Amino acid sequence: MTAHDDTAATSPATFARPRIVAKTRPDGSVLLRSTDGLGPHSDHVGQELHRWADAAPDRLLITEPTPQGRRDVTYGRARTAAQGLAQALLDLGAAPDRPLLVLAGNSPEHLQLTLACYLAGVPVVPASIAYSLSSADHRQLRTIAALVRPAAVFVDDVTAFAGAIDAVVDAVRAAGVSAPTVLTRGAATPRGGAPVVTFDELAATRPGEAAARAYEAVTPDTVAKIIFTSGSTGSPKGVLTTHRMLTSNQQMMRQVWPFLQTEPPVLVDWLPWSHTFGGSHNVGLVLSNGGTLHIDAGRPTPALFDRTLAALAEIAPTIYVNVPAGYTLLVPRLEADPGFARHFFSRLRLLFYAAAALPQALWDRLEALVDEHADHPIPLTASWGTTETAPAATSAHWSGSRCGCIGVPLPGVRLKLVPVDGKKEIRIAGPSITPGYHDRPDATAAAFDDEGFYRTGDAVVLVDADDPDQGLMFDGRIAEDFKLTTGTWVHVATVRGTLLSAARVLTDAVLAGHDRDEVTALAWLNVDEARTVCGLAPGADVPLDHPDLRRHLASALAEVGAAAGSAGRVARLLLCDEPPDLDAGEITDKGYINQRAVLDRRSDLVELLYAPHVDPRVIESASVAAAP
Repeated sequence: MTAHDDTAATSPATFARPRIVAKTRPDGSVLLRSTDGLGPHSDHVGQELHRWADAAPDRLLITEPTPQGRRDVTYGRARTAAQGLAQALLDLGAAPDRPLLVLAGNSPEHLQLTLACYLAGVPVVPASIAYSLSSADHRQLRTIAALVRPAAVFVDDVTAFAGAIDAVVDAVRAAGVSAPTVLTRGAATPRGGAPVVTFDELAATRPGEAAARAYEAVTPDTVAKIIFTSGSTGSPKGVLTTHRMLTSNQQMMRQVWPFLQTEPPVLVDWLPWSHTFGGSHNVGLVLSNGGTLHIDAGRPTPALFDRTLAALAEIAPTIYVNVPAGYTLLVPRLEADPGFARHFFSRLRLLFYAAAALPQALWDRLEALVDEHADHPIPLTASWGTTETAPAATSAHWSGSRCGCIGVPLPGVRLKLVPVDGKKEIRIAGPSITPGYHDRPDATAAAFDDEGFYRTGDAVVLVDADDPDQGLMFDGRIAEDFKLTTGTWVHVATVRGTLLSAARVLTDAVLAGHDRDEVTALAWLNVDEARTVCGLAPGADVPLDHPDLRRHLASALAEVGAAAGSAGRVARLLLCDEPPDLDAGEITDKGYINQRAVLDRRSDLVELLYAPHVDPRVIESASVAAAP
């Protein structure tokens, strides 16, 4: 793998200076926008592919790890394949109302088919691979297939995806349209009456007049993708994602990260393309700026994280993007291996996180690692957005931002902070906002207020009401907050973040306490950190009832409650031995825990937390346990 020059500490600047204006209305709402207007951008994503295939045809666009080494695809090869695939998809009947459904994981073939859809004006519908391989009844997949009625379905392997293929074919036929053609990376094994063809066969198709006409018909308002939201509090909906949303959003990022204009980004990334963070933000960041995406075959789980470490040991990224769960596993490895840490930081411009709150303790450890092992400044920065916002709507584009700060509105984005239930809901308008949901006019109407601002359901607070350039702090999901019997509101995001920071051994937690006297928590263990606390050898199992672990967590609960009122204390905690269940809607692609689904499904465990006689599995705050 050819190393890139280390330009992380040279000009242009990493960040553009924020210039934000605020206006407070009589009703208490606040309008925020950047004084920097949105610059010109491509009409559609296909133009970005052509731009870089013309300018740098031999530059790597994407690589994938294989047992023989990394397999790579250049911009020139990707364009040639995408043009043939665009014609082939049209020949199979793909159209604006008959999209391509992708069931596969991240791969060069997945990306080239996505690019083909962009060229052909055909929506691509990337579904979570877990809906195919980790689901018993394929309920989510059947729902998606019935809604979008795909003309073609792409899978990695026909045999491995047999059950998913059957579910999709049945759902599409039941919707009254012809069965989709199955496209595969592997052998064209016949399956249940649905025609099966290989990726290589389709990529060899010679583009004709139909593909040329389809390309000319693509406009900024053409639907590029339909992304089914992961639903942290509600059921998934198909978000219409237009080309305008994608290209304008990348221009916004280019303006606040000016180094992108001269330094093609290098990413090592695992985030699934079925979610907007990985598939729209990260892929778009690479494609729009002539960068390279190295697929990380790992995941932020104990079983798969070694793959992530191997990828990062091979390739030092220039931008590192992850969710907090990923950083939770990465930080201990960086702390334990100074050589790996120096390599990891060697050409980084910035460390970036989104999708969930980063605990303060983890932020502090990352900053300490940068101070110790990096030879140039590397800021930690965050962004915030939703599937409906393409996704980035805000960015903390300055050095020295606070943990939990999600930044300021991006150029071209208008924010409205509206008083709701004692908080300020953040609402958004701009060119990167969805026109609505696929075949859901009811949900579309409910998603926007009377001024056309998208209602996010997320709450924020201004860091400094007199200086909007200081940005916004994320203040949780309004729907997640609840009241105790005292009438006091529990702000879940704040308490959860404090708990995770104090405990250090938890990957996530869900708070309970609605109409109860006190707050309690269900939580999941970070096994690597727990081994350290318990003094166990690497690879050893960690019993959930280990005395050292229980003492550590009891002390953490006491620390959380020491300076807090009743709404900030967590009185009891129970470690779950069963991981969050995707089929039950407990977890989402981007790592969010669906609080309501967890509490409903595990109501028996919640009752244990509030039982008069403390169950042996329940851990009490050390301060509570010590009380007479």
